[in-house]
Amino acid sequence: MSTPSRDNGSSGHLVPVQHLRPGDHAFVSYGDDEVRWEAVTAFVRLGLARGEKVLVLPSPWVPAEEVLARIDFPSRSTAAARERGQLVVSSMREVIAPEPEFTAARQMGRLHRETDRATAEGYAGLRAFIDMGWVAALGAEVEVMMRRESGAHALFTGRPYTEICAYDRRRFDRGVLDAMERAHPRTLLERLGSLRTVREPDGALHFIGEADTARQAEFSRALRIALAHTAPDRRLTVDLTRLHFLSVGCAVSLLVLAHGAAGHDLIEVRCDRGQRRLLRRLGGGTVPPLALTEGVTPW
Repeated sequence: MSTPSRDNGSSGHLVPVQHLRPGDHAFVSYGDDEVRWEAVTAFVRLGLARGEKVLVLPSPWVPAEEVLARIDFPSRSTAAARERGQLVVSSMREVIAPEPEFTAARQMGRLHRETDRATAEGYAGLRAFIDMGWVAALGAEVEVMMRRESGAHALFTGRPYTEICAYDRRRFDRGVLDAMERAHPRTLLERLGSLRTVREPDGALHFIGEADTARQAEFSRALRIALAHTAPDRRLTVDLTRLHFLSVGCAVSLLVLAHGAAGHDLIEVRCDRGQRRLLRRLGGGTVPPLALTEGVTPW
């Protein structure tokens, strides 16, 4: 697992892969051949479990046998999905066939039709994982790809289509990666099980990813720092809604620190229904400065 990190500034579009829903267009980058399989495997399995059709366009330089073995690990639970056509491993070359040259219109037209076809076949929608290695493999111009990424709204708006675009940081310039991250409405955490903490300019503290036992020390430290920074205002907002998992240990740490925050008049905790239930069962309703605000669950 990667080391949890802390960022300053807004990143409201940063989410764990488990929070993606129909209509989402997401960016993820990787710089390690092992790490790249985490997001795609979770994305595939969640899509199958939700009754969606899943299309995987892996890196052109990875043999099909390895792709299937990685997706199947540690069991062959996806084999039946491939046999019935719910899971399809393909390539960008096949998507734009029979034409050899990539155009945004050709690719988006095919994905639009495939989404309609998926729903006609009885699936809840279509989700696609696209490794952007196809750009070099097809000899396409990076600028053409970038225009497609920035202008693909019609594929997603009001439609049951979800897409992850995965960029190998070793193959794209930093400027291209930064522009493409900004162009996507969603950016994914690179690794499963990781935790990100973000402090917004207004002092609000956002937790993103998984606050499990292994991350409890980082979780608590981020809270202590945020409490120190917001002491002059005597109030702090903590947002848990982009967590995929909140452990009992981290929940207890939150309550203990809130109870000891004598200098704060209000600590508002934005949470989903399950998180609110956990915090209340642990005594959150008896901590004077704490206010549990149930928000709309992003997943």
